[in-house]
Amino acid sequence: MDERRRGARRLRPAGRAAPRQGPVSGYSAVLGGRRYAFTDLARLLAAASPERSGDRLAGIAADSAQERVAARLALAEVPLERFLAEPVVPYELDDVTRLIVDGHDRAAFAPVAGLTVGEFREWLLSPGADAGALAALAPGVTPEMAAAVSKLMSNSDLVAAARKVRVVTAFRSTIGLPGRLATRLQPNHPTDDPAGVAAAVLDGLLLGSGDAVIGVNPAGDSPRAVRDLLELLDTVIARHAIPTQSCVLCHVTTTLRLMERGAPVDLVFQSIAGTQAANASFGVTLALLDEAHAAVRELGRGTVGGNAMYFETGQGSALSAGAHHGVDQQTLEARAYAVARRYRPLLVNTVVGFIGPEYLYDGRQILRAALEDHFCGKLLGLPMGLDVCYTNHADADDDDIATMLTVLGVAGASFLICTPGGDDIMLNYQSASYHDALYLREVLGLRPAPEFESWLRAVGLLDEGGALREVSPAAHPLAAIAAPPLPPEIS
Repeated sequence: MDERRRGARRLRPAGRAAPRQGPVSGYSAVLGGRRYAFTDLARLLAAASPERSGDRLAGIAADSAQERVAARLALAEVPLERFLAEPVVPYELDDVTRLIVDGHDRAAFAPVAGLTVGEFREWLLSPGADAGALAALAPGVTPEMAAAVSKLMSNSDLVAAARKVRVVTAFRSTIGLPGRLATRLQPNHPTDDPAGVAAAVLDGLLLGSGDAVIGVNPAGDSPRAVRDLLELLDTVIARHAIPTQSCVLCHVTTTLRLMERGAPVDLVFQSIAGTQAANASFGVTLALLDEAHAAVRELGRGTVGGNAMYFETGQGSALSAGAHHGVDQQTLEARAYAVARRYRPLLVNTVVGFIGPEYLYDGRQILRAALEDHFCGKLLGLPMGLDVCYTNHADADDDDIATMLTVLGVAGASFLICTPGGDDIMLNYQSASYHDALYLREVLGLRPAPEFESWLRAVGLLDEGGALREVSPAAHPLAAIAAPPLPPEIS
């Protein structure tokens, strides 16, 4: 591995001083006759966070509900400018901090530069914060600002504000348009068996899924197995002229090697986190992502756009890697979005609930995290989707998924991950199903991506009113996707 892959280059321009470290003074608020003090921004943000098991595990959660309220009172009075002067992770130690500080757009920030966090919340919920204003503001918002304001917002606030943001991206389909809901078709198989993957792809397509991406999590990271999956998906998409993109969610280094060898790569995938050390635990640096981004863009396989990166994130990843620097998991999740937006990705999704109850204990905590992640990602200018899911040892069930789906549909999520029957048999967790996406589109009047919608109609899967037709899978031309190959002597 060359020097660029061992560590990301420093991002501070020559002659630019690092931001001042540490607070000018502590932060405090008086509640019920008691003064609550917080030593720095990181402590204040952690204490202001809604209750979640990950912060409790890290030992940084508020000690009581009263302390949490006091922290929010103090946080509401913090000027947004303060987040530029006091990084929660030291500038000298962390390339994500340097990316945030050095890449900050002062001109875009100017309209809200004089506001406190509390005033920023009021502005976000006002009529003046419309889609145009929010799009212009995005490069001026840091992840810490987004996380801070979200801690002062109710669930309904997060829905209302996120719904106003529109982020549109494109490759072979266009994601994020008003009135549209895309889906990732996730046809995972425990042994990467091509026949099993193909059957799940057919199932999803017949149920109108797959316009965001047909994306497989491979059971292993073998380049040969990954290439076989890439070629399978590429053949299906090309043979049936499906206006979508494929992705095999292997490590970025594997994808780079396969691109060098001519494999049919549409999107480069990588899991990312909000600190340099957490990304290092994934085997990732900014320089490595830069290299992959340049390589996939050079392929130019998109037809209606050139957004060619796909990122996944999740609250608790930095803590699980021992790389959280004493910062709460939601703020670190928002910092991961700074990494993502550097590459103008086609798709970003939080796998909310996937890491487990050690970080998000139950359905209530998972729902809150989903709304926070969706809001913060969109505020920062990202095409946010979600894997609305839970692991089998979490205190959650399918009704929690239904509630989250509905609320996030109202909030304007760009896409959702869907699995056969809502049960991923390779990763062993519960997620949304292809049928769940049909429910959401029906009750909210949402449609697939326009290119994919036209294709569904052309292959007879949509009726004149846009509803999905019931067809016999065996009789439909797409059935060839899951047909076993003919023996060589008769093929």
